[in-house]
Amino acid sequence: MTLTQLTYFQTVARCQHFRLAASELNISQPSLSRSIANLEEELGIVLFERHGRNVTLTRYGRLFLSHADRILSEVAIAEKQMKKLSGNAGHVDIAYVFPLAARYIPHMVRQFLEIEKNKDVTFNFHQSHTGEMIEALKNERYDVIFGSYVENEPDIQFIPIMNQEMIIITPLEHPLSKKKNPGLRDLENYPIIGYEPSSGLGRFTNRTYASYSLKPNIICESPDENAIASLVAENFGIALVADVDVLRHFSLEKLHLTDVSLRHTVYLAYLKDHYQIPAVKNFISFIKKEGTRI
Repeated sequence: MTLTQLTYFQTVARCQHFRLAASELNISQPSLSRSIANLEEELGIVLFERHGRNVTLTRYGRLFLSHADRILSEVAIAEKQMKKLSGNAGHVDIAYVFPLAARYIPHMVRQFLEIEKNKDVTFNFHQSHTGEMIEALKNERYDVIFGSYVENEPDIQFIPIMNQEMIIITPLEHPLSKKKNPGLRDLENYPIIGYEPSSGLGRFTNRTYASYSLKPNIICESPDENAIASLVAENFGIALVADVDVLRHFSLEKLHLTDVSLRHTVYLAYLKDHYQIPAVKNFISFIKKEGTRI
């Protein structure tokens, strides 16, 4: 049984006449008759009662028509959806790390949608850690992710989009905030609130400590700047963090390192050599062009 046979059957059922149905389908009447006969033989049941030139559905033909209508309706919906996705009105699943949630992602997606050809594109937004996003990207749950660089991922294309300055944050009136030239080694003198080791910034800060032979007293680890800044503001310790928008919502001191310049790079990432619908391609191109300027 084929979709063509179902279409032929549906048309004959509606026209109740083989010649009229054949004319509508733009095929010969003998070809239509053979197709319906083959369908009845395959199903092992008679679908039509013949009354001269006219036909009517049998009881079982009416039952089969309900299934045929549903199948062909689903096919039409699927075809419409695929055509929509193949044009500019597609859908993009994106995921990103917490620091980009406050401004970068909302701003860039809104800018993208304000371009006329992109106005009908829809988005799903997800927030996670880099490691989780990488696995989901490889499993095709996301089209595009924004996070840290991960080594040994040959199937993923990483594009740098921004550099975040790494700074020290302390509670208000903290002794370190009064120091004229705060440096990286000062971190060894106070309790530290760190990033979770599995996160991109957790790996970055731990590599930094190792490269400078530092042994900070990390008393707890938190998933993102919001959680870290909350603890710092309540005087649980100090922290080395990326200078992100959310920090301005907390009562704390932001100290720029005077002995070293530390920057953490955020990347746009997507699967290499992987089919992408136009909406996804256009969004990636837009971020490559505009997303590095913000």
